[in-house]
Amino acid sequence: MSNDPLLQPFKLKHLTLRNRIIVTSHEPAYPEDGMPKGRYRAYTVERAKGGVALTMTAGSAAVAKDSPPVFNNLLAYKDEIVPWIREMTDAVHEQGAAIMIQLTHLGRRTRWDKGDWLPVISPSHNREPAHRAFPKKMEDWDIERVIRDFADAAERMKAGGMDGIELEAYGHLIDQFVSPLTNELDSPYGGDLDNRLRFCFDVFGAIRKRVGDDFILGVRYTADERLPGGVGPAEGMEISKRLRESGLIDYLNVIRGHIDTDPGLTDVIPIQGMANSPHLDFAGEIRAATKFPVFHAAKIPDVATARHAIAAGKVDMVGMTRAHMTDPHIVRKITERREEDIRPCVGANYCLDRIYQGGMAFCIHNAATGREETMPHTIGKADVRRKVAIVGAGPAGLEAARVSAERGHEVVVFEAASKPGGQIRLTAQSERRREMISIIDWRMSQCEKLGVRFRFNTWADAATVTDEKPDVIIVATGGLPHTEVLSSGNDLVVSAWDIISGDVKPGTDVLVYDDAGDHAGLQAAEIIARTGARVEIMTPDRSFAPEVMAMNLVPYMRSLQKLDATFTVTYRLESAEKSGNRITAHIGSDYGGVSKQRMVDQIVVNHGTIPLDDLYFELRPGSKNLGEVNYEELVSGARQSVERNPEGAYQLFRIGDAVSARNTHAAIYDALRLAKDL
Repeated sequence: MSNDPLLQPFKLKHLTLRNRIIVTSHEPAYPEDGMPKGRYRAYTVERAKGGVALTMTAGSAAVAKDSPPVFNNLLAYKDEIVPWIREMTDAVHEQGAAIMIQLTHLGRRTRWDKGDWLPVISPSHNREPAHRAFPKKMEDWDIERVIRDFADAAERMKAGGMDGIELEAYGHLIDQFVSPLTNELDSPYGGDLDNRLRFCFDVFGAIRKRVGDDFILGVRYTADERLPGGVGPAEGMEISKRLRESGLIDYLNVIRGHIDTDPGLTDVIPIQGMANSPHLDFAGEIRAATKFPVFHAAKIPDVATARHAIAAGKVDMVGMTRAHMTDPHIVRKITERREEDIRPCVGANYCLDRIYQGGMAFCIHNAATGREETMPHTIGKADVRRKVAIVGAGPAGLEAARVSAERGHEVVVFEAASKPGGQIRLTAQSERRREMISIIDWRMSQCEKLGVRFRFNTWADAATVTDEKPDVIIVATGGLPHTEVLSSGNDLVVSAWDIISGDVKPGTDVLVYDDAGDHAGLQAAEIIARTGARVEIMTPDRSFAPEVMAMNLVPYMRSLQKLDATFTVTYRLESAEKSGNRITAHIGSDYGGVSKQRMVDQIVVNHGTIPLDDLYFELRPGSKNLGEVNYEELVSGARQSVERNPEGAYQLFRIGDAVSARNTHAAIYDALRLAKDL
C-alpha cells in the first residue's frame, strides 16, 4: 500500500473511490446529435484507463428543451441517450473507475435562438452579459415543469448506469434562484434565503425520490459570487451548511466567483500567468466548517499542488481536469513513480476557449486528446528501426522527434539556434506566457531520455541532412514574420517579433497593425505600452485578436486598458511614408469611402509568418514521395504510402509553420499523425 495521500481510497457513501484524483465535469463538445457516441466515449474511457478515481462527464448536460446548449452539450432530456450512457458507463467501470454526470438547466445562460427557439427563463428579466438573452421571468408552471425535468433526467442517468449525478448550480438556473442579483420573484421562491433556496431543495428532493438513496447526488455551487449585492462568503457558508443539513446530497463541489462575464469566468477557471489553486484555501474553509465531503477544481495543474490539497485536508477529492486533458495517465504515472514523465498542463486554455467559440476542446500540446479513436496517447514500437532526420527544434520538430524515438527509430535533430523552442521560446519571454516553455522542456526531457541526438547552432542545408543517410526527413523549420503587407512603405515597419524579442526598441507613439489576431500582436502592444508609450492597436476585422479568444483575452485587456491603449477595428493600414523623423500611416477601410492619416514614430505589423521552406524544396527531388502527403491516409491515421520517385533515397515531409502559418496545436498534430506510423 502506498502512503501517498493522492493514492488513498475514499468512501463516498456506498461508493469506494480508488484514489483522491477526479476529473470534474466539463463538456469537451464531442457529442454527436447530443449523444455521447464514439469520440466522446473513447475520450472518457482513456482517463479511466489512466487510473483516475472518478470521471465526471458533461459539463452541463441539458435537462430541458428550454435549456438549449450554447455549444455542443449532451441532451439529457432525450430518452435515446440512455443506451449511449450505458455503453460509456460500462466501459469506464471495466477500467475500475467510477463515473458521474453533471445535469443542469442553464436558465438565462443560453440563447433563445438555439435549439427549439423557446424563451430563455430565469427568476428575473435580468440578462446575462455573456450570452445576451433577455429571459422570461419564470411562472409557477415553469418551476413545476423544470423540477420534473431534473427528476426525469436523473432517472435516465441512473438507468444508464451512472454512479451518480452532480447538479451544476453555479451561474446556472439553480444559482440564479439563490443569488439576490438574479432572483426577483416573490415568495415562495424569492426574497429571503429560505425562499431563494427553495427551488434548489425542491429539485434535490424530486431527484432523490426518483433515484433512491443508493445513488450519489452532489452539487457544484457558488459559495461566494464576489459581486456586490450577490452571495458573499458569510451567506455562502450558511448555504453550505444548509446543503449538508438537508440530507439530500452527498458532497459539495465548491466554486468561488461568477461566470456571467469573460473576466468573471477567467477568475473562476484561471489560465496561464494567473495564480495556481487560487480558491483552494476557500474550499478548505468550507470543508472545515461543514465537516462534509468537499470536491474542488480550479487550476490545480500539477501533482505537488494536488497532493498538498489532500494532505493538508483542504478537500477530500481534488479535481485535475485540464491536467487530464493534457495527460490522461497522470495517476498511472504517479503509481509507477514516473511523475517526471507527466505531460504538463501549461494553462493555455486552448481547450476551453475553443468550445466557447463553438469548436471541440483540444489540448494545445496533446493532439491525441479528443482523437483517441485515431491518435494514440502511448506510442507503439515500429517493426523496423529506421533513421529519421528532423530539421527544426520548435514544437513540431520536437514532437516529431519524440514520437519517432518512441517508435524505436534513430533520430537526429538539426536546429539553427543555440536552444530549442522556436516561436514558443519567443512567446514565453512574456511573464504571462512563461508556462508555455513547458511544452518544449517536456519534449526535450523525453527526447533526451529516448536518446535523440541534437545538433544545435547548425544551419542545415540539403547536404548536411542527407549526409546522415536518413530514411525519413521531416522539415519543421517554421516561418519568418510576414511584414510585406503595405502597398508602399514596407521598409518603415517592424514585426511584432522584433518587439517581443527585444531586437527593436519600442517607440513612443506606436501603431500596432494586427490582422493576424494572435498573441504576438497583443504581446508586442503590451511591451510597448509598459514603457509609457502611446499605443493604438488597429485591425481591419470587426473584432481584434480573434485567435486569442475569450478567456485568454482577459489578462491582456486588464493590462492594456490600464495602460490606456486604444483599440481600433474595421480600418486597414494601406501604406506608410517617412515624414521627417516620424511616419505617416495611410489608412483605409474594406467598407470603402475612408481615407485617413496617422502620424506615429513606429509601425508594428503582425501578419503571421511566411514558411521558411527553401530546404524542403532543395530536398524534394531526392525524395521517394516528392514531398507528397496522402490526405486520406493522414486524416484516417494510416501510414503514408506515397511513392512517386522510386529512385528516391528518403521520405520527405514538412510540418507546422513550414507549411503555412497556423498555431502550436496544429504543428504538434502534424507531427503526431505523421510520425506515429513511421
